[in-house]
Amino acid sequence: MLPEYDFSGGVRGKHYRAYQRGYKIIVHKIDGTTEERDYTLPEGAVMLDPDVRAYFPDAEAVNTALRGLIKLIPTKRASGKSS
Repeated sequence: MLPEYDFSGGVRGKHYRAYQRGYKIIVHKIDGTTEERDYTLPEGAVMLDPDVRAYFPDAEAVNTALRGLIKLIPTKRASGKSS
């Protein structure tokens, strides 16, 4: 960043919730026309809160941790009556 940029009045996470829901932008072109573009998170994308993100540098780390937790979940026995 260049030193002349002043972000001291900025608010961290100001648009966080809106970004999760998706958003629309309007592009104003040089010829005077406009174009609307819709953006949404990809299917399956998960947003981590900053305190959680500090422990997971990438998707592989998240998946490894979750697979470890899944192994701890007891499997259900098939429900069937013995005759």
